[in-house]
Amino acid sequence: MTIIKRRIIAAILGFLFFSIASTASAQRLNKLIELFENDEPAFGVLSFNYSLDNARSLSTSGLDFVFIDMEHAPFDVERLREFLLGMTNKRSLVEKGSLQPDVVPFVRIPAAGGAEELISQAKQVLDVGVFGIFFPAIHTREQAELAIRATRYPQYNGAADYEPTGLRGRNPSNAVWYWGIRDYHAKADVWPLDPQGELLAMMFIESVEGVENIDEIITVPGLGGIFIGPSDLSTSMGFASPAAPQVEEAIQRVLQACLDNDVPCAITTGAGSVQERVEQGFSFVTVGADGGLNSGAANALRLGREAAGRD
Repeated sequence: MTIIKRRIIAAILGFLFFSIASTASAQRLNKLIELFENDEPAFGVLSFNYSLDNARSLSTSGLDFVFIDMEHAPFDVERLREFLLGMTNKRSLVEKGSLQPDVVPFVRIPAAGGAEELISQAKQVLDVGVFGIFFPAIHTREQAELAIRATRYPQYNGAADYEPTGLRGRNPSNAVWYWGIRDYHAKADVWPLDPQGELLAMMFIESVEGVENIDEIITVPGLGGIFIGPSDLSTSMGFASPAAPQVEEAIQRVLQACLDNDVPCAITTGAGSVQERVEQGFSFVTVGADGGLNSGAANALRLGREAAGRD
């Protein structure tokens, strides 16, 4: 092969690499944020299963997100690290020329106890590489503010969004590797407070107090979304079932607050409710739990995508 031919081939390869890198850098890493910005609903599952087999199954499931429940399952960061490794679908990343995971991983932390425990748990799961946190049992504005601060790094001097002051310690070696980028510190901030941020700090509203305080909680700077927990909410209200009309009234109150403030709102669904919830205005929903995408969750996903026009 002549020197000229080698130079031509090198130039072509360089151009292709630059094109892929440019596309990857222009596209959102956090698929859920991309869907929110495009006003498209997102579909996911709740997972208690940390196995590599389940991770591989979920990575090719056609879902948009998975949130790993470390509130009701063991808080095991090493198992979480292995789970994220199993969700890394290299073939898909190469084929689409983007670092964005097809299925974005989030974690619900236990967050039981005081502020120090919440900050520690948030820091550990973020350092592993998840794209955001679901904070359970948020009842007050003050709790939501602490959750946002635990998700953020302290900002550099002169940053327009310096407040609220971040509390996250800086040691994201695994997250840098998992995200596949060098400017992690710049991108690891909360959306939409930072429009270029790739992290979501999302609050579970699942109590009478949380519903009563929703108008204060919803305006906390850095809030990325609200997740309504029907089961715990119904228990908090003294009802045996989320089907009670009073529970649905509370759900609609929270949803309306989210719609009025342009905050994404989530809820659990199934095949019998997913279409209605999407039509009501829920931005993201879970369609099942665990075991990859079982037949029930797959049917709910199909119905949800049809209702959203994403089939």
